[in-house]
Amino acid sequence: MGPPPKKRRVGLIVGIVGGGVGLIVIGGVVLALIGNAVGSGFPEAKNKLTLPKTLIDGRFELAQDLSDSEGQKIEDEADGAWDAKDIHAVVGQYSQGGDQTQGALVISGMYGRLKNTDRARRDMLKGATDADGVTLAAGPKDFTQSGEPTVSCEVLTQEKLGTTLTYPACVWADGNTGAIVAVMTAKTLHQDASEVDLGSYARLTRQVRTESVKPLG
Repeated sequence: MGPPPKKRRVGLIVGIVGGGVGLIVIGGVVLALIGNAVGSGFPEAKNKLTLPKTLIDGRFELAQDLSDSEGQKIEDEADGAWDAKDIHAVVGQYSQGGDQTQGALVISGMYGRLKNTDRARRDMLKGATDADGVTLAAGPKDFTQSGEPTVSCEVLTQEKLGTTLTYPACVWADGNTGAIVAVMTAKTLHQDASEVDLGSYARLTRQVRTESVKPLG
């Protein structure tokens, strides 16, 4: 018998387009690997990822729900993946205080039944650096907290219109949900990568998870 067929694993990318602090999610990335047997070791589906009207105690307001457009690309890529089943994608763009010129937050994720969550986090971070014009400037770094899934963060830079934009991206993955969160503000957009406090963005990402993950039903 020959080698087993290559299976796909799910990854997500975040791209920054336009000027200022405009953020939009750009599809997904599929990476090839030799996978495990499909259908084994998947957790029970208990929770879902949602897009609340506000996030971070009302600091960010939902500006666009892109789940039906950009999210469909993620679902298409997840079809047949060896490490994900029953996947539903959720993609949202938030503006700071209702004003995108002041800041923005993008969450791009999915819910369903996920296994190998450590690998999923690494894939999502790698997917972010694969976006056009994006460079890894610092990290990735893992942040752990008792009783909570690990959050991994990195600092990305992207060239747009002759300007270098700097922003953090953090991810989590548990048995039911996984997402990458990117944040830009007018204040921090042009900071040096070494000045980005990844620990604070890891805490922010945990809060996003707390506010956006809800029980099924």
